[in-house]
Amino acid sequence: MEECKRKMCCLHFLCLILISLFAFETYASSGSIFYEPFDESFEGRWIVSENEAYSGVWNHTKSEGHEDYGLLVTEPGKKYAIVKELTNPVGITNGIVLQFEARLQNGLECGGAYLKFLRPQESGWTPKSFDNDSPYSIMFGPDRCASTNKVHFIINHKNPVTGQYIEHHLISPPLVPTDKMSHVYTAILKPNNEVVIMIDGVERKTANFMTPDHFYPSLIPPKTVPDQEDKRPSDWDDVKTIFDPNVEKPDDWDEDAPMHIADEDAVKPEGWLDDEPIEIDDPEATKPEDWDDEEDGEWEVPKITNPKCENGPGCGEWKRPMIRNPNFKGKWYGPMIDNPNYMGVWKAREIPNVAYFEVERPNLEPVAAVGIEILTMQNGILFDNILITSDEKTAESIRDVTWKPKFLVETANQKVEEQADGLKGIQKSVFDVLYKIADLPILGDHKMKVVELIEEAEKKPNLIVGIIVSLAVVIVSPLLKILLVIKKKSVKKVNVTPKKDAGKTSSSEVGEDAGASRKRTTRRDD
Repeated sequence: MEECKRKMCCLHFLCLILISLFAFETYASSGSIFYEPFDESFEGRWIVSENEAYSGVWNHTKSEGHEDYGLLVTEPGKKYAIVKELTNPVGITNGIVLQFEARLQNGLECGGAYLKFLRPQESGWTPKSFDNDSPYSIMFGPDRCASTNKVHFIINHKNPVTGQYIEHHLISPPLVPTDKMSHVYTAILKPNNEVVIMIDGVERKTANFMTPDHFYPSLIPPKTVPDQEDKRPSDWDDVKTIFDPNVEKPDDWDEDAPMHIADEDAVKPEGWLDDEPIEIDDPEATKPEDWDDEEDGEWEVPKITNPKCENGPGCGEWKRPMIRNPNFKGKWYGPMIDNPNYMGVWKAREIPNVAYFEVERPNLEPVAAVGIEILTMQNGILFDNILITSDEKTAESIRDVTWKPKFLVETANQKVEEQADGLKGIQKSVFDVLYKIADLPILGDHKMKVVELIEEAEKKPNLIVGIIVSLAVVIVSPLLKILLVIKKKSVKKVNVTPKKDAGKTSSSEVGEDAGASRKRTTRRDD
């Protein structure tokens, strides 16, 4: 019966896996436009840039602790560039979902882990020459270095009037996760001009392409701009306040009076040594034997503080101490008043902006390829499960099937590591105390035995309780011996002490008491 139940449970579990995989395949095939799980090697499918500046080596390897493969950054301090062309360019103006996983297995102190969704090659680039200047429509993903810490979302939008492409950066984007676990980044571009940035399936930022303060610079340029030809008039007065010209400096205001003056009430201390210098030649100093006057210059006797000055009230010329001048006023300034000629802050006149345009939604160029072009000071960055889809549910399904199981395992492992680190900290404190105890002088010959036990406990932490008990026995034993010796000595001293009524005690009794300390002496009745 028990065996039957176990078989039924296993069968049920396998059915759930098959259903999940079927659902995943259905979503991935029905809604995805491009999907790269890196189950197979990237070689022959992705193109590594041949630009000599990009010498970083890519590797197809498993994510640490998993059987899942990804695209790995192998060397620190390198530039990397790799690209995958899509079968057909994908229009993104009417909405699209972009998603990928990135795991910073060695952390990220300075570097990027973002993707570039590239425009068609007609815009002036080739896969083999892929670099930082290759034109893209969207750049999305983590970037951290010094003060930079953000999940970039940048669109490269063409001004329909000037034909110029301008980068528009999302203002206040989400921060990059600081751990070393797998994270999935999702950007949802909606037909209503909204963009939603998600990390691990949780919404972290929502913005609108058409809202001026959501992107910098704003997608729609200002209607007017300052006229660069307009110049500030020479007689323009932009000083807001001035000194009151009708107020004059008072006659008794002395601007030349010093801030400090000599204290006329001060008296030279009695015994002041006017003729004694503060410093004198060191009488014990002698010219070094290897001193060369031609090379080292004339030798001068070093100075020391005059000992007479140290013992007396002072030496040298006595000067009155300085005190603050009660008549000091400093430079005179009149009161401030509003400037009657103030004309305000000058600004150039506004003229119509020739680059101004109006659109109902951004007109982003189609995506023809997915590229990774980064500079990083850390290795161990792993990319996986890159997705372009028109369906949010497809993105959610792929997150649940591919990313979530890995993240749950990593989270559990991290908790175990944190608990282990905490236990190690406690164990270290315990061993620090034990080694201090081992240095106690009272242990004597037992010291080496105690140290051996402590070292054994460090090698076998699971035996630490038993070893601590053993240490306690070893440490307490000499203490007990010391206490017993002290007690015996105190008892012996009490037994040989003469009685106050010594004259009433026979010599034989004294001899008995001295020879047999355990025998209790009796006191005669008065």
